[in-house]
Amino acid sequence: MSILAQHKYPLSFRHHVYRCHRPFNRTRVCCLAATTTTAKPRRNSDQLVMEPRLDPSPASVTDPNRPVLHDPTLKSTWSHRAWVASGCTTVLISLAKAATGAAESHLWLEPILAGWVGYILADLGSGVYHWGIDNYGGASTPFFGAQIEAFQGHHKWPWTITRRQFANNLHALARAVTFTVLPLDLAFNDPVFHGFVWVCSGCIMFSQQFHAWAHTTKSKLPPLVVALQDAGLLVSRSQHADHHRPPYNNNYCIVSGVWNEFLDRQKVFGALEMMLFFKLGVRPRSWSEPNSEWTEENEIPPKIKAH
Repeated sequence: MSILAQHKYPLSFRHHVYRCHRPFNRTRVCCLAATTTTAKPRRNSDQLVMEPRLDPSPASVTDPNRPVLHDPTLKSTWSHRAWVASGCTTVLISLAKAATGAAESHLWLEPILAGWVGYILADLGSGVYHWGIDNYGGASTPFFGAQIEAFQGHHKWPWTITRRQFANNLHALARAVTFTVLPLDLAFNDPVFHGFVWVCSGCIMFSQQFHAWAHTTKSKLPPLVVALQDAGLLVSRSQHADHHRPPYNNNYCIVSGVWNEFLDRQKVFGALEMMLFFKLGVRPRSWSEPNSEWTEENEIPPKIKAH
């Protein structure tokens, strides 16, 4: 069969190329030019345009509590400013009573030492309070619910504290200081007592600002703040960073951080957690495996356009 096929249809180059008279289909191509030389480029439907976002994860898109750029909840209101003003006023009244009393009695050392004790105890108080709202309660907890919810959100989005305006960040503590210090201003005149009160209450009220500075890079901080952080008088970014790493159960103090090493080495908060667990059956959040509520989401800088 192969022989017959080769005989009937011989393979000839000339036969298949030169003697083949298959017709060609001719097609005319016309190009239309615009009347103007500069034409507006068409938008490419495949072009990828990236809008400014904070986090690309799907979970963050569906999270209704997730802060966004220019979030109005991070801005100060007149109510916030009023509370901060009243808190500062009560602290300044206490300072004035300490200074005038020391000048009249010619006793300066005692009020200064009392102020130093107030500064040390303010750091300890900030750590105890921070530990409590980090580990216990929730948004529905009476009196402290808003603070607890804010600190839980801070663990997930720690960078938001650097976006909060000054009065927005301080107003809750300023309100507490107002109600606490104002009666003391009216009831007492002792310079030693007010030496303690004005330093302790002032450090507690401004502890959230110290906390915000601990989340801010040094290049964006005033030189005086950087100097105080380097001297150990204010909690620094490097010192506070361990609090936002697993297991999230250390470095709670946010005024100077002077108590952090002692409290963590002696496991003071761990002992308190065990006591509360055996007495009340309440487990702290730090005992649980870190979940989405404790997992930090970093801010992604916005991009303009990508092709």
